[in-house]
Amino acid sequence: MRDLAGKRYWLIGASEGLGRALVDDLDAAGASLVLSARNQTRILEIASGMRDAEVVPVDVTDPKSVSKAARSVGEIDGVIYCVGAYEPMKATEWSADAATLMAEVNFVGALHVLGQVVPAFVKKNAGHIVLIGSLSGFRGLPGAIGYGASKAALMHLAENLRIDLRETDIDVQVVNPGFIRTRLSGKNDFAMPQIMEPEDAAARVIKAMKGRRFSTSFPAPFSWLFTLGRYLPLGLFHRIF
Repeated sequence: MRDLAGKRYWLIGASEGLGRALVDDLDAAGASLVLSARNQTRILEIASGMRDAEVVPVDVTDPKSVSKAARSVGEIDGVIYCVGAYEPMKATEWSADAATLMAEVNFVGALHVLGQVVPAFVKKNAGHIVLIGSLSGFRGLPGAIGYGASKAALMHLAENLRIDLRETDIDVQVVNPGFIRTRLSGKNDFAMPQIMEPEDAAARVIKAMKGRRFSTSFPAPFSWLFTLGRYLPLGLFHRIF
């Protein structure tokens, strides 16, 4: 089991939802934190209640902002990319701006961050990379234009990192939650099976981080539909939904 105590983690997306809940659990586990989000006021407020937390605001869609933030953060033991943008959208109701924003925040932003972090990890041959994917990234779903594809890209990126870094001491993990009760999921107008509170989801992420498994999906049995659904004919998978 991985011990998080005394490790310095850069948590990006710390202001709301799952990221906010992770702050509490990482702090309780004894980790030293660097908290990032666009809303500096919000993360300053959160950091004030933590045992050991710094604040570095960042806009992940802006490479210059990410580069500046990375310089401020300095040396870290791990990075958690927990940033998310979401708008429910069908192809028949396409919004180019919304789709592009989801791609930039959920995937391209991770490229900006990892472009700063991975070379430093490679240089010292140590580090822990945690990417927060989604069950929606496994296969195409209705009403998920932009979001599903961006999460699928992030999950694919995790696999790229894992194979390229397999002979190093850099650990890569991807965690794929189902529905979490946040301001983003509040935009949905359909029933969300096994929806979790952020605190429950955060506890599962921490458990995954302490373990060595590359990919973790939850909650069961809802997650089984997606992980096993990769092997179903696409037409059958779509009929289920």
